[in-house]
Amino acid sequence: MKPVIGIFYTVALLFSASSSYGQSKENYARRIDSLIQSPTSPRPFNGVVLITQNGKTKYSKAYGFKDSRTKILLKMDDQFEIMSNTKQITSVLLLKQYEKGKIDLQAPIKKYLPSLTQPWADSVTVHQLLNHTHGIIDTEKPLLFKPGTEFKYGNLSNILLGKIIEKASGKSYIQSATDLFKELHLKNTFCYSKDNRRNLVSGHINKDNNFTPVENSFITDENMPADGVITTAEDMALWNSLLHKNKILSSKSYKLMTTSSTLSQHDVFGKEKSGYGYNMRIVKYKGIPYLGHTGLGDGFASLNVYVPGSDISIIVMENQMSEDSNLYYYQEALIRDIVLQSSLMKSKP
Repeated sequence: MKPVIGIFYTVALLFSASSSYGQSKENYARRIDSLIQSPTSPRPFNGVVLITQNGKTKYSKAYGFKDSRTKILLKMDDQFEIMSNTKQITSVLLLKQYEKGKIDLQAPIKKYLPSLTQPWADSVTVHQLLNHTHGIIDTEKPLLFKPGTEFKYGNLSNILLGKIIEKASGKSYIQSATDLFKELHLKNTFCYSKDNRRNLVSGHINKDNNFTPVENSFITDENMPADGVITTAEDMALWNSLLHKNKILSSKSYKLMTTSSTLSQHDVFGKEKSGYGYNMRIVKYKGIPYLGHTGLGDGFASLNVYVPGSDISIIVMENQMSEDSNLYYYQEALIRDIVLQSSLMKSKP
């Protein structure tokens, strides 16, 4: 199998060869259409794409089906599991408690989770949970490395953050998240419940381009702070606008969340390490700074990107998850690159 970046680069070259650079900058919509409808792609696209700028829709399309068994077509207001894109919501809930003076980011987590018995609970800080430099691999095992010295991504940190939020707020994580969504008028965003799926579409495992529906979600109340939020593309774009224009957090908290405090490598964001804040990647593409994160699991994949300099959100959500890890975010990364190369980058908020 080819490396992920190699695949992205090869296909990007093919698309750029189809028109001049100037034409491609103007015809980003046409290029995205060609990409998601291409019969030669290594896997089909099945999901929604929303691009907004200054609060206005620049591109919006649903492509594929909600469920492989019924073949009912997707719509833009369908809801998707966003998996690890949930983590930035957890960061916001934690920081809101920090703003109230109920959490010290540099305090050892033992202060808020006294039930932890490992000695490292007295040295790992809340800050290190937020940026995945804690070294915890299991609450019953020794640390993988000295806290603050390395980056190791995982769900456990956000599970612990959820418990800290509950301790500080006196409410369940689900209730805190639900209250926030209501406050922000995110009417189509909610925490997963097997008894109330609303307009949640079915996730699928894609093996050799054969789709198998995922029957049972792995989301529980325990891992809700890491993976459990359901939303629409429109609500995710609204979340971006509110978050990145300081409508949710104070400027101090927002800066903490979006300032690199460690380095991390992820194939979707490049071969080299880039910045990582509080469940947020801080990246540059050919000199253009942007913020973003991915989400994967339960038969879903998502990419959420925000470009501060142009007030652009790029939201791609699919209800499929390829068995080939090289193809997890195949179209997602190419769509992002098309937008970052487009004439939209000329516009200022």
